[in-house]
Parts: sequence; C-alpha cells; structure tokens
Amino acid sequence: MKKAKAIQICGTGSGVGKSVIVAGLCRIFLQDGFKVCPFKAQNMALNSFVTRERGEIGRAQAGQAAACRIEPSVDMNPILIKPTSDIGSQIIVRGKSIGNMKAAEYIKNKKNLRSVVRRSFARLSSAHDIIVIEGAGSPAEINLKKHDLVNMKMARHARAPVILVGDIDKGGVFAWIVGTLELLTKEERKMIKGIIINKFRGDKSLLSPAIKFLEKRTGIKVLGVVPYFKDITIPEEDSVSLDERTQSGGCGMIKKRIDVAVIKLPHISNFTDFDALEIEEDVALRYVKNTEELKNPDLIILPGTKNTISDLKYLKTSGLAERIISRVSSNSLVFLLGICGGYQMLGRKISDKYYLESNDGQIKGLGIAPISTRLAKDKILSRVRAREVSSGTEISGYEIHHGLSGYKGRLKPFFEIIERDGKKTSDFDGLRTDDGRISGTYIHGLFDTDAFRRDYLNMIRQSKGWQPLPQKIHFDPDKEFDKLADLLRRNIDMKSLYELTGV
Repeated sequence: MKKAKAIQICGTGSGVGKSVIVAGLCRIFLQDGFKVCPFKAQNMALNSFVTRERGEIGRAQAGQAAACRIEPSVDMNPILIKPTSDIGSQIIVRGKSIGNMKAAEYIKNKKNLRSVVRRSFARLSSAHDIIVIEGAGSPAEINLKKHDLVNMKMARHARAPVILVGDIDKGGVFAWIVGTLELLTKEERKMIKGIIINKFRGDKSLLSPAIKFLEKRTGIKVLGVVPYFKDITIPEEDSVSLDERTQSGGCGMIKKRIDVAVIKLPHISNFTDFDALEIEEDVALRYVKNTEELKNPDLIILPGTKNTISDLKYLKTSGLAERIISRVSSNSLVFLLGICGGYQMLGRKISDKYYLESNDGQIKGLGIAPISTRLAKDKILSRVRAREVSSGTEISGYEIHHGLSGYKGRLKPFFEIIERDGKKTSDFDGLRTDDGRISGTYIHGLFDTDAFRRDYLNMIRQSKGWQPLPQKIHFDPDKEFDKLADLLRRNIDMKSLYELTGV
C-alpha cells in the first residue's frame, strides 16, 4: 500500500503560529505538484467546520485543506475537543460527539482513541504524497506526555521529522526553544530536525548572532525566520489570537467607518465569521469584553459560543446585557446581529431540559426578539446555501448547533435555506426586523460572501446618511494561501526542508 511522506510542525506553545505554517507548507507542496493534505490528531478549539460527510473538525484543518485545494474530511482531525467549561469539554471523534467529559475521564478514554487516530492517518497516507502534521500546544508538557496522541508519539508513528516553531514576538523565544528541547527525552530531541522562528519584526541581520548561538547550543539548524505579517488573512485557530485584536480597528483610509463591536464571550466560537468584515476599508472591528470597551458602536454582534447559557449569564453579570439592550432601544442607528448562540441569546428564553450546557433547565434571554429556543440532544451539522429574504442575495455557510428556535409575530425570517448538504430544500432561518436593525441567524460564514457583506454594511451606512460603497471582490482565501506560500518560500530554506521530508 502507498504511504505518504510526512513532516510534523510542533510549537514551543499554543498560539505560536503552527496552524499558519502548516497551511503555508501545504500550499507550497501543492504548487510543487504534490498531492498533499493536513493532519492534526487531536485539536482543542472552539472554531469548527462541517465537512461534506456532516462531521465536525477544527476550523484550522478545514483552512489547511483549502490550502491543499481538497475537500476537508474528518480524518484530517479525528479528535476535536471543544471546552464547555474550565474543567469539561465536548469530545468529537471522527466528526461526531461522544459526550461531555472532564479531563480525567477523557484521559482514560485516550487508549481507545489511539487506534482511531492511526486509522485516520493511514487512510490519508494511502491517498496522498505528503502529509503535513500539526502538533498541539507544546511537545514538552510533562503532565501530558504519558498519554500523548498528537505530538512526539504521533511523529514517531508517522516517522515524520519534526520542525519546532517558536514565536519571537512573544519574547524569550531562544529560552523557549532551548527549554522545550531540554524537557524532551534524548530520543525525542533526535526527532527535531529543524527550527523556525516565527513573527519576527525588524532587521533580520541583527538576529544572526543569536541564531548562530542557538544552532551551536542545540545542534539543530534554523530553517528560517518568518516575518510578522498583517496583510495576509488566514483563519486563526483559537481565541488566543483575539487578545491582539481586542481593540483593533480596520486598516482602511476612509473617514466614515462603521464601528463594529463583537462581544468577546468567554466561550466564543467560530470567530472566523468576522475575518472578512475586518478587512473591509469602511469597518473598524473591535472585540470587547466589558461595558467600558463597548462604547457607542454602530453594530453590535453577539457571536457563536460553545456554552450559550454560561455566556448569557456572563453578559448579565458583567452588565453587558443591560448596556446592549440600552444601546439598541435608545438609539435607532444601532444595529444588532446574533449568530448561532448569539441569536439564541436575543430571545425570551432558552430551555435545556437535557442539561447539555448547565444544570439550569431554563434561562431567560435578553428579550430583544420574540423567539424561544430549546436545546435538542442531537447536534445539527450541515452545509447550506441560502438566500436573504429581503434582497434575494445568495450566501454559502454552515450550521453547528443544538438549538431549535421558533418565534411568533410579524418578524420576517432572515434567510431561506435553498440547499442543505447538497440537496435542494426550502427552509427558513433566523429573523430580521423590517428596518434590518435587529437580526439573527444560525448560519456561520455569512460574511464570506462579498455581495451580502457589502449590502449589509451599506444598509448601516445609509441609515446614517452616508453614501453606500461599491462592492469589491477582494476576499479570496485561495489568493491568501498563495501570498502565504510566497512569504514562506522567501524566508524558509525549502531545499533543506524537502531533504528532510525525503520526497
């Protein structure tokens, strides 16, 4: 049976850029004529995606598959861990939930999951030339190494050389790299074949003495220094990346800009929904955590969340709920959009009779919209095409939710779903007031469609008496991967990296 060559990207910690490096390498190998795919045995993330087989995987692996120009599959991320609280998580195995577990319970189940991971890897290996494997967190986490599924034990199983990535922007990268290597066993250190320093700002020549020291100290070659970039839009893996964007605005030069405040919920999920908004020239997008940061936005967005009930309680105790209701009710120029869990929060109540998210059987919503939601046992996972009811503009997106929401009254649905998982249908989704000021939907990825995104923003502009802007087709994820690949080619010794892979 054919077996792909493999290379594994590990990091000195979370948020150092492993996912982005993997995506860039995937595109390079694709450009060079290889059949390539990504793989991450176990991923802990709240950004997720629905595959064609109606399975749930990490959003980063879906993005990496796009870099390979292939359809995402559950084999690319056989285990997905979605935290629901500080001590518990929902465990997704090959796209389907097997329930909520605390850490100790999950560790007991890991032995049974090892074979699941290896079978997924074997299926991918038989169908591709190269597999780019992503590690998780750090391979040197002493408390996790015994039951490791995703880092050095995965690399050993795949016979993959390991490249260690460190983030210099965080500071202390050389100590971080050396410390990581020191905590690995002698055999594990031998598996580390190269180092990449990521997110460098400044004159690279000033780094030369430190790189020479690092190579002499570790005996491992530094394959490249990748510069910090802001002009390439690649989906981020986890909410750690939002800390750098909490009070950031857009980069456009236009004066009349729409102030968009996304509420940074404790369990925020699928915040990639807003990547396309962030690059619009007339948008200043902020992630806000409290009433002081909210200020006076033009658009407030309640995003998706892995624990709607817990995050709704957070909104109430933090004062954000009261402030949001006040802003929307007292100012006719403030727009409010709820997506998935955020949509559920807009309603009168959320019922959880199966105790999926809390020990509360029911909780009052914000009462802004006349909807009621019940959380069903089975999760809805689907990819959809939909048509905005008011304009007829079509979008594509996906649904991931337990909630079933209904309402009575004169409100219009936001979208008509015309295709679900490749089959024609005619269902209605969400709600929208006549003036468009308050709306909600279960569809993730709605702003990725250029026409809808511009229409929605122009509606806000016109309500303020501003001129609408023309539509620009500029959010093309495929071109972003080409830009990323070009950046990596210019800053990584690809000849040495190819020699390591053995292709």
